[in-house]
Amino acid sequence: MPHSTAAPTPPAKTGGPVRSWPHRKLYENVIKTLYALPEEFRTSLRISDFRATDIFTLNSALGASIEDAVVNGLNSLREVWDPDGQYALYRFERQAQAFPDVRLVTEAPDEQAIIMGIELKGWFALSKEGEPTFRYTVTPSACADADLLVVYPWVLSDVVAGSPKLLRPFVGGARYAAELRNFYWQTMRAERGGNGTIIPATHQAPYPAVKTDQCSDRAADDGGGNFGRVARYGLLDEFVKSTEKQEVSGIPVRAWLTFFKIFSDNARNLDTVVTTVESALRRYSDIGENEKTALVESFERIVAILKGQ
Repeated sequence: MPHSTAAPTPPAKTGGPVRSWPHRKLYENVIKTLYALPEEFRTSLRISDFRATDIFTLNSALGASIEDAVVNGLNSLREVWDPDGQYALYRFERQAQAFPDVRLVTEAPDEQAIIMGIELKGWFALSKEGEPTFRYTVTPSACADADLLVVYPWVLSDVVAGSPKLLRPFVGGARYAAELRNFYWQTMRAERGGNGTIIPATHQAPYPAVKTDQCSDRAADDGGGNFGRVARYGLLDEFVKSTEKQEVSGIPVRAWLTFFKIFSDNARNLDTVVTTVESALRRYSDIGENEKTALVESFERIVAILKGQ
């Protein structure tokens, strides 16, 4: 298959499938359900006796289990996405090695086997990177009109203990995300004098039937392994900022994240960590004095919370 060499044009958001699509109302209801899920999310997972210094390791340890629990949550909220019982024969099913990894499917004969899909990603909001790090490499043509890319930030209910708690998700079009990735790669690489050529996937249709179907684009020159890093091309910028402002135990995620970075990198004793706050805040030249004061107060409250664990 020839390489993609045409001058890139910025992709446009489509707003999902056309209004005349028979399942358009279902599509809209599924999106509503995805936003409603954090309030109803339940999981049997519970973490205890976890060291604060190991907080950054949680994403790899629990990510898959949380994504499975999200799928279970979607099916348990059927009354939201299928209030009239029109899709009683369908269920959300996760296939970890396929794209999209969650599909609304049925095995009933004479019914459409797959109606829509969700590429589901969990993001531990207190991960050291401070942003989602997953790669998204699917080719745009492998995304159906109704397919979604969904990212759920999560934390533990008691920060370093408790059950996973979902925060407000990112919900966007899967095809648009793939098109934006390719546009970003081609334009940014060209601006920097690099090779922005993208080798298209061999599979160019939605819902690959088997795991071996090759539906991922790849960069012709990617020595740093950065192609597909979603957080690099602007799609999630506002989402990450809004996540940082959400509160866990009454304290913004940003404050927790900054604190744990200090704690992990510089000390093992909570009292010692507090003395490093002022120097750490010098890095925050983009915030005002009032916000710096609020951040210091948050750190003090964090110490009190952790001492009480």
